[in-house]
Amino acid sequence: MILGNLSGLSEFRLLGFSGISHLHPLLFVVLLSLYILTLMANTVIAFTINSDNTLHTPMYFFLTQLSCLDICYLSVIIPTILENLMVGTVSISRTRCAMQMFFFLFFGVAECFLLAAMSLDRYFAVCYPLHYTILMGSRVCRSLVAGSYICGAAVGLIHTLITFSSPLCGSAIDHFFCEIQPLLDLLCGNTFPRELQVIVVAVFAILSPFLLIIYSYICIISTILHMASAEGQQKAFSTCSSHLLVVTFFYGTAGSMYLRPKYTYCASVDKFLSLSYSVLTPLLNPIIYSLRNKEVKGALKKKWRKIKLVW
Repeated sequence: MILGNLSGLSEFRLLGFSGISHLHPLLFVVLLSLYILTLMANTVIAFTINSDNTLHTPMYFFLTQLSCLDICYLSVIIPTILENLMVGTVSISRTRCAMQMFFFLFFGVAECFLLAAMSLDRYFAVCYPLHYTILMGSRVCRSLVAGSYICGAAVGLIHTLITFSSPLCGSAIDHFFCEIQPLLDLLCGNTFPRELQVIVVAVFAILSPFLLIIYSYICIISTILHMASAEGQQKAFSTCSSHLLVVTFFYGTAGSMYLRPKYTYCASVDKFLSLSYSVLTPLLNPIIYSLRNKEVKGALKKKWRKIKLVW
């Protein structure tokens, strides 16, 4: 009710991919296929980890949470995109738009901090192996995950209130869901204070966990290089490489989207960036972790053998 009374606008129009309407059927099939594949891949990873006692360690606990976040994260926007591809311009109520922005930011920022927690886990595992079980106990792991969700909820609420408490001078959003940057284009008058607030919050949500990740990996690489055993070095690198690949792709695309001023905004480029970190990343996460992790591959093979025996 509060959001509804802040402006005379009761609904928005999502323009989506209106410039390439001839490709809508193809995009619909591709995105629906990717969505189903992502749901299946992340569900399989989460189920496999939860059902295999050998994988009940902090690293795989975080990986399960990451899979759950990716499912929620993608499910916030894909239905709207598919609707847009089916019917063209989509009308979306102000409340639904605000809720979509909140939950997208909630899950996205929570993933940023969860990736930072995963880097902290790898830091303790490599740099303090003798104290690892104490430093990364179950209580600590649960607290880190809870903190990630709290930060996500706080950032989502702040951004949503800032955006929807401002006077808007238009209703056409040149995007396929309620993103921050295209909504900034609808703000009336001097938008610099709002842009600055968005950047400040983005620095906290994206840059601060990224700096923690960078520091963790500097320490990790330094420790690995001082290991006497080449086998130990290879094992340590293999446990960290999957996480580092995920971090590089996710932060690279998300950072290029939010950590820049509004005047550099380009609708077509930003739609591509949004698709990259919101659609491709949730699909790549389980693939990267399963293909590059012997323990996960081993657990998946065991489950597959059991399924074949049942059938």
